[in-house]
Amino acid sequence: MKAIVFEETGPSAVLELRDKPLTDPGAGEVRVRVVVSGVNPTDWKSRAGGGSTKLDAPKVPNQDGAGVIDEIGSGVTGFSIGDRVWLWDVAWGGNEGTAQEYAVVPAVKAVALPDTESFDTGASIGIPALTAHRALTSAEDGPARLAPGALSGRTVLVTGGAGAVGHAAIQLAVWAGATVITTVSGERKGELARLAGAHSVINYRTDDVVTAVRRAAPGGVDIIVDVNAPANIDSDVQVLKPNGTIAIYAANPGELVTVPIRESMTKNVRYQFILTYTVGDEQKQHAVNAVSEALKAGALRVGEEHGLPLTRFPLEATAAAHDAVEQGTIGKVLIDVASSS
Repeated sequence: MKAIVFEETGPSAVLELRDKPLTDPGAGEVRVRVVVSGVNPTDWKSRAGGGSTKLDAPKVPNQDGAGVIDEIGSGVTGFSIGDRVWLWDVAWGGNEGTAQEYAVVPAVKAVALPDTESFDTGASIGIPALTAHRALTSAEDGPARLAPGALSGRTVLVTGGAGAVGHAAIQLAVWAGATVITTVSGERKGELARLAGAHSVINYRTDDVVTAVRRAAPGGVDIIVDVNAPANIDSDVQVLKPNGTIAIYAANPGELVTVPIRESMTKNVRYQFILTYTVGDEQKQHAVNAVSEALKAGALRVGEEHGLPLTRFPLEATAAAHDAVEQGTIGKVLIDVASSS
């Protein structure tokens, strides 16, 4: 089978297309014929590392994907050969990601993909939607798992609403009944955020964010899903309700944030830092289950018409796909691995 492999960290040029032997699933595992692989910022950052470092073993990149179950290992129940699935955290803690024609994964990391949803959707939701779910359930008095009505009466501010996590956060929050405000950097991104379902969109380059948020939510916001805490922390604290939560899910290596301590104390602000790979097992399972239910309900959609444009690359151009994400391509970058037929 064809696979993208790297043996040392570094620029995207370390990625090579190679032939790999096809392996059988072991106990508790399934083998998936990957149709689409999704690329996230964490994928290129993991590949880049801190510079050129030789790896202990060759590694296939990319955490997210979608495809069809091709073989089932012993002890696995609930799946049949031919089932459509979406995958999450595939490369975490191992060497086998989704940038290959077949991936052997623990069965728990394969989730049924509704027949009404595309492989593109399945490959786009893993890290973004699971991260967004944790952010939206991080309030001390909030629900542990999203469902219709779970966030009724609450107002959510999503910074960077045109990004993949921001897009998922908007859709999940709307599905759960919240009023959603988002900030973006321009008109095109604003239109994408509206298509995703945001009720109020603020251009932070032309509008005063604090004034605009207070106009949209005079009583303040309950939860903030923040993509750039160092830049936003002061305004976040100003627009947050007392006892509100700021969920922070993105940062560059070594990046620092200066917290306004007294102002945070006055409001009893809760800060939640999120790395989806290392959240607790119960929290992750709640996220997987809720995202699965949102998929069935048609609440998580991708594509230009739903606010998340798709940019595609063939498997052999995975390096270019990584570069596109690193360069900030708007929307979601996908890799076509195999035919969907």
